[in-house]
This record gives sequence, structure tokens and C-alpha cells, in this order.
Amino acid sequence: MSADGVVTSPTAGATELIEAPAIEPFHEPDDGRAATEEIALEDLPPLPDDRFQNRELSWLDFNRRVLALAEDEHQPLLERMKFLAIFASNLDEFYMVRVAGLKRRREMGLSITSADGLTPSEQLAMISTMTQELVERHGRCFTESVLPELGRVGVRIVRWSDVRSEDRERLGTLYTDKIFPVLTPLAVDPAHPFPYISGLSLNMAIIVRDPVSGVERFARLKVPNNVDRFIRVTEGKSDDKVEFLPLEELIAAHLAQLFPGMQVVEHQVFRVTRNADLEVEEDRDEDLLQAMERELARRRFGPAVRLEVARSNGTRIQDLLTTEFDVAPRDVVDVTGLLDLSSLWQLYGLDRPSLKDAPFVPATSPAFAEGETPKSVFARLRDGDVLVHHPYESFATTTQRFLEQAAADPRVLAIKQTLYRTSGDSPIVDALITAAEAGKQVVALVEIKARFDELANISWAKALERAGVHVVYGLVGLKTHCKIALVIRQEGSELRRYCHVGTGNYNPKTARIYEDLGLLTADPGIGADLTDLFNVLTGYSRQTDYRNLLVAPHSIRSGIIRRINREIEHQRAGRGGLVRLKMNSIVDEQVIDALYRASQTGVRVDLTVRGICAIRAGVPGLSENITVRSIVGRFLEHSRIFHFGGGGPEGEEYWIGSADMMHRNLDRRVEALVRVKDRAATGRLDALLTTQARDDVRRWVLGPDGWSQAPVGEAGVDVQEEILRRGLPRGE
Repeated sequence: MSADGVVTSPTAGATELIEAPAIEPFHEPDDGRAATEEIALEDLPPLPDDRFQNRELSWLDFNRRVLALAEDEHQPLLERMKFLAIFASNLDEFYMVRVAGLKRRREMGLSITSADGLTPSEQLAMISTMTQELVERHGRCFTESVLPELGRVGVRIVRWSDVRSEDRERLGTLYTDKIFPVLTPLAVDPAHPFPYISGLSLNMAIIVRDPVSGVERFARLKVPNNVDRFIRVTEGKSDDKVEFLPLEELIAAHLAQLFPGMQVVEHQVFRVTRNADLEVEEDRDEDLLQAMERELARRRFGPAVRLEVARSNGTRIQDLLTTEFDVAPRDVVDVTGLLDLSSLWQLYGLDRPSLKDAPFVPATSPAFAEGETPKSVFARLRDGDVLVHHPYESFATTTQRFLEQAAADPRVLAIKQTLYRTSGDSPIVDALITAAEAGKQVVALVEIKARFDELANISWAKALERAGVHVVYGLVGLKTHCKIALVIRQEGSELRRYCHVGTGNYNPKTARIYEDLGLLTADPGIGADLTDLFNVLTGYSRQTDYRNLLVAPHSIRSGIIRRINREIEHQRAGRGGLVRLKMNSIVDEQVIDALYRASQTGVRVDLTVRGICAIRAGVPGLSENITVRSIVGRFLEHSRIFHFGGGGPEGEEYWIGSADMMHRNLDRRVEALVRVKDRAATGRLDALLTTQARDDVRRWVLGPDGWSQAPVGEAGVDVQEEILRRGLPRGE
């Protein structure tokens, strides 16, 4: 680690990178009409104390919207199962991170309240109540709706008591040969303390009785996670008529073989969730890579934050588990039916296309599909910017192709890129390795603090270093979350910079299910900005001003608020004010207050927020000019768009980038928003925002009393399917 807080690999900086000619730093001019963050608002009523929604409860509302998709009988059946699995995975992460954080604050005696005035204890109590209600709905949806419907189309999940005798013999052989050898029952008695239970593992708590002495004993058995959760009962490969038996059912039917000479009295399936939030003292640890590896090893031993138990008639086992895990009764979740429905992803893989959404093949962007021998990416970008829209447009033939061509092009001298999350067999990483092996100067900023991808990113970092890539791990105290790539190419006597700035990760797998945007450009100003930003990330630069970028933690919040205030000035001057934002979450109080002030002055504020939303919409005197919608569907809405449209065409601005309006994005991450100026690109952004805002689009709408669906039921247009079929207008 450098004294200035920049952590690099041992080889970083070994060779000085070739740079294009510098462009003077940019300071946003004051055109006489642009408002600063401080504008006269004395004539507006004071903002009420209860103007914020609770962040954690708002997240649970988002997961409720995911659950509603699973409950929607108009969805294809296996898609409903997929949303059940997503709901379960979401809730696991919520407990591992958000609930764990609240518990840590409470236990440390911190009296910090949330923006809506709730203490950690009050939030935990409300979360417990809301979670139990959602888990009940989740279980009922699976057992009372999805399972019966699956049975009607030939897919059954059965209990051991339902298995036919001829199948029992075969499954018994499977158990003896493949499962029994890997099972390890662990006794609990004075000589055997209660064993460590890993987070999110599926387990069985068992009480056995000695038939001679009558003494009862407790044992724990881990359900192996390297065996399919659902065992195929029916023979053959056809998925038309198929039965599955949960693995724990097969094990439970043969418990007597694990405890010969003992009587099995009862058993119960359970699962524990542990605190998985990492705490690395970056300014103390000399080697961030080693510190992360050490902290990851500790993660599995984090304190329990939730205990899930399969509902049963007995309470003895549950009482014992509650005591051993030291969890409060409200942290115990009784589950109807199967535990861990995230495992339903296995059944989603069935070859039953009629039970899923129709498959689609992402289109190649018309910008890169000209004739039988399309132009190179570099030739196309010299003609103008290209905005790509995933998953509707192929990641492989746009962003991935940009980097692969850069790796193979002998005139490319250097490639710089950030990597926050990528796929297991990443063609992006392969391209960087190819470029380094070809003698190009390659810098990869690998964010090894990306939650739950830490191990994968550490592995990528080491592989890249072995290939000769200059690997940088980021800035102390900040996660590098921006999605940027810079290619420097020799063209005659000049060096030209080609850039990509996106809203999503460089991950070809998630690019097929996440809705994201990316700007590919050869704009010299943006190229100079990215050069400056990479110098901040890899060296000692303290630059905070850019020409076409807003960069957190220095300028995104202030830049967004400045532009909201500019819309207030437009509105007051009679030019009309308009703010349209699309993002994953909005929590930041300063940004929300600026939007409230805009609404109070008559500015139209139109928000599309997929997840957490701390703003209150439609409140008289506060936010009656604010509209908030949420679109949850086949693809995960992930792009961030910021449009400030007052003052006429000459004054409007469009921005895209990686940042949500949350404290972590604005204060604790390196984020980048880029201004989009190309008329065709801004036309597409306008078309996307306008299409999603139509009244006939199926969406959730936030009102003073919470979220409601509109239109209800099957009515309305699935906007994602419409874009798949028709595409968006491509602008001028």
C-alpha cells in the first residue's frame, strides 16, 4: 500500500503507460441561469419530519413485489418458480447484511436512528413482523398454488410416503451408495459440544432414544450441498412426466441406518443465517488482498441473525436451537413447506419451454451490423457515439467485441478497465490477458471488496497478475463501482482514446438478464476524463473536476442537486422544469429534499425506482408533483438515467452511469456518470423513459399510503416484452 492510500499489485507501475495528449481540466461554467446548490427557497413551507420512508421496510416492499410475480397466475409456471427462488435469495442477503448491521448497532449500544426516526431495535421489530408475513405468503404460494399447478402439468415434488415401492428400492440403493457415505451425524453431549453450523446450510436436528436406558440424545446432521437438492424419482431423461424427492426426505427415511440400536424420536429441518458483512481495516492492513482473504475465512463464523425451521408440532428441538444459536424468538422464522426455496433454480432448468418465457436472442446493435463485413468498433466510433441497451442488444457483439478487438489490434497500445463483478468464464478477463501477453500495457482495477464476489475477484486478480496485467485494488475506504474502460490506439502520428461507460458490470451472463445501458464513444473530452479518473484510481492524482463526468464521492450528489435546482429556476422563470430519473434505489436525504423542493415549486418529477425508495410520493404540499413507479419483471431493471429537461432543448441534459442515489454510492464508492450528448442516443434515452412512464404499462405506483399495482391483473402492457418485440425508437 502506498502512503497515499492506493493499493496496487507488486507489479503495478513497473512500466509507464503511454497516454494521449492531455486536455485541460474542466470546471462547469456558470451561464447566469444555472443555479448553485444554494437557491432562495424561503417562500416554501418547511419540510415535515416524517418525509422519509424507512429504507429497510422499503426493501422488503421491493421483495414483496418480486413475490407478487410468483403469485401472478398469468406468469408461465416455471417463471413463477424462478421468482420464488429469487425472493428467497434476496431475503437471505437482506438478513446477512442489513439485519446483521442493525443487530451490530444495537449490540454496540449505538442510538443512531434512521432518517425516519426509528432506532435499530424498532426497525428490527418491524422487520421481524413484516418478514414473517412475507414468508407465510411465500410458503403458501409454493405449497398451495405452484406445486399443485406443477403436478397438473406432470412435474411433481413428492414426500417419501408418496414414493412407489419399486422406486423406493432404487432410491434406497442410491442413498446407500452415494449419500450415506458422506453423511456425518454429530452428537451433542458433555463430550461433544454443539457443533458449528455454517450459514445457509441445510441441516437436520434429530432426537434419538436409548431403548435400554430411555435416555434421549440430540444430534445434528448436515444435508450435503454437493448433491442435487431434488432427487429424480422417475427413471429416464424425459421432463414431461417427472417426480422429484427432496434430499432431506430421502435422508429422513433412512435415519435408522445412521443410528443403529437407537430409536429415532423426532427430527426437524433447520437453517441458520449468519452475519456476512466484512469489516476490513484498510488503513491498518498492509496488504489488502491478504486482509480480504483473512476476513473471508472469518465470515463463515459470523453470529447468527436468523433461524429458519420447518414447521412441526414439537417445540423441543426449536427451543434447543434457539438457545444454542442465541437468537431471540422474533429471529426464528417458521416456514411452511420446504426450507431454502432458492434451490428451486434446479427445477427451473427442466426442459419444458412451454412453462417458461419465450427464449430470445439479443440483437446486434445496428451500429455494428452493417453488411457482411461490419466495420471495426473503432471505425464506427470515429463516426459518432453508440448507445447500447442490454439485454435487448447483445453484450457480446458490442461491449465485449470492443474489448476483444482492442486486445487483438496491433495498433492498440494500452487498455484500462474496472472490474467489479464478472462471470466465471469471463471473456472480458480473457481479452485483458490476451492483450497483456501481446505486449500491450493493461491496467485492471479489480474490486476485491465486491460483496459475495470477493473470492472470485481475488482469483481473477491473481490470474491477471500472472499474465502481466497491472492489477490495482482500489482506494482505501472506497469501493470502485464505476463501469469504465479506456482503449488508447495509435492512429498515424496521433493517439486516439476510445471509451466505454456503462451502468452494469462487465459480465456477459448477467448482461442477458439485467437491463443496462452503455455508451461507446471516441469523444476526446470523455477520453481525457477517463484518463484523469484512472490516474486517480491508480496513482496519486487528487482531481475532482471533469469535463463530461460526475464522479463520486466528490461531485455526483452536488452535481445532481445543482441540476435539480436549475430546474426550479426554470420553473420559476416560466420555462418549465422537468426531472426524470431512473435508478435502482433512492435513499439519500439531500437528493430527496431537493426533489421535494422541486415539487413544491411546480417542477414535474418523474421517477422510476426498481427497489428501495425512501421518498414519499403524492403527499399534498410536499410531493404532489412527484410520480414514482417500479417495474419488476423478466429482466432486472438496472440502468441509471438522469434527465433534466427544463429550459428547452438547448438546456436539457441526459446522464447515465453506475450510481444510485444512496449514501454508499455517493459517499463510499467511486462512481461515474457520463453526459450523453449524441442526438440519436439521447433520443433513445427519451424513448425509454417515455415508454416506461405510459399509463398502460404494467407497473407498481407509489402513493401516500404505499405501493399499488396499476393496471391490475392481466391488464396492461409488459414493457420489457414490448421492447423485445418492437425495440425502442432510435432517435434522430
